[in-house]
Amino acid sequence: MAFIPEEKGVEQLARQIKVTGRAYPLFQIALLILQKGERYSVALTAKKKAEGAAQQIFVCALDDSPWLSEDEAVAHVLKNHFGTFYQAERTATEPPKGVYTFVAQCGMSGVILGPPNYHDYQNQLRKLHTERFARMPFDMFKSRVKIVKDEAVVKKWVEDQSFKTEYNCLNVTEPLKLATMEEVEKHFRATHKDSIIKAVESFTVGGLPSRTLKSSGLQRLIRNEWDEQKAFPLPIATKLSQQLAQHGLQFFKVNKTVTHVNVARPQYLDLETTPVSENIKRIVDHINGNAKCTRRKLIEALAPTPKPTVLEVKPETTAAPVPAPEGAAATPPAPPKAPENTPEQTAVIVDLHWLIHQGHVLEFADGRMETAKKPLPKPPKVEKKPAGKPEDKSVGKSNDKQAGEAAAPDAPIEAAPVETADEILAEAPVSAEPTPMSAITHDAAPAETAPEAPNQNASEPPVS
Repeated sequence: MAFIPEEKGVEQLARQIKVTGRAYPLFQIALLILQKGERYSVALTAKKKAEGAAQQIFVCALDDSPWLSEDEAVAHVLKNHFGTFYQAERTATEPPKGVYTFVAQCGMSGVILGPPNYHDYQNQLRKLHTERFARMPFDMFKSRVKIVKDEAVVKKWVEDQSFKTEYNCLNVTEPLKLATMEEVEKHFRATHKDSIIKAVESFTVGGLPSRTLKSSGLQRLIRNEWDEQKAFPLPIATKLSQQLAQHGLQFFKVNKTVTHVNVARPQYLDLETTPVSENIKRIVDHINGNAKCTRRKLIEALAPTPKPTVLEVKPETTAAPVPAPEGAAATPPAPPKAPENTPEQTAVIVDLHWLIHQGHVLEFADGRMETAKKPLPKPPKVEKKPAGKPEDKSVGKSNDKQAGEAAAPDAPIEAAPVETADEILAEAPVSAEPTPMSAITHDAAPAETAPEAPNQNASEPPVS
């Protein structure tokens, strides 16, 4: 059994991450998907063993309902689709002889079994236990049977015994009439079962229908799996990472604990060796110097919005408001226009967009921004000398001298390799108490007009 995120929702989520450039916790997205049934589907797979299938899945072709056993599927068809294959015909018959003052009635289902001294009482008792209470011990079931002396109940039983019900077979080449439900079930298994009930290896059901399955066993299994993944959603997060990777998104860990998804992996930008503009240097220096820097604070610090000049005008006369014509709705005042970005703010937004999509700056779901950290140097590899070989001092001195001449005094430090998606998910990916996505807020940035500027108002990825 596996929970699979809906592809349309994942596609919309990937598009939003690419536009905003924000990094979102992978496991928080998985929890958001599990919250609503329309965001995922459930894939059921038959459990197999070396000697054969240990648990098969049976599907009713009439309504595409899955079942754990063939008997459950047959009972479902005869209960909900009986009229498709058979027609009940009730005819009058001779009523039971004798005077009856009480009858036995099942205390759980209310079915009237008849007087205990009636010749068919034991058959009706065994039949009811087999059909509806097979999991209960027979002695316990029998103890729930009560004696009823109500005249209306006795009369109803006599009337039911005064009629005989037979079942005409439909959709058959030759007319056939069956006397009991046991014969009906036997005929259905022999004639219609193979074309109506199919054993399958796998079956996929939607998230919402999975909560109302008619098979109580399957519904219970799905609910238990859902509860386990709500506590630790590793399986659905793994599937989600595979789907997001197909859309070109990247994965990385923050503080080696929480897995995030973004448009790019963190890439350290060395301002001393990389030729960049002064505006980019200002952005990087400001983010490094402010621990809780956001996009709004960055823009206001580097390119503050000019204060509008207010001119006080004293009108000579006050014009009276023009009344609206009768029957016409009053026109609401137009909302104030958002201030346009200045050229300096546009330049900051464009450069920040480039830094984020290159992985040099990380903007998280709550609006907080950080720069990619400088990778730690790799430890030098120690070569093992072969045992038993005599050491040649002259060769060693020559090699040491050559190595000293070849080594550069300021060799560049190599960046640490970035983990792949599989390596990321192999470790513990969630912190002790992760911040829920619904509680994340951030300051709103000024409206942006640059063509490639990311969206400023998405603090949570939309999941369809």
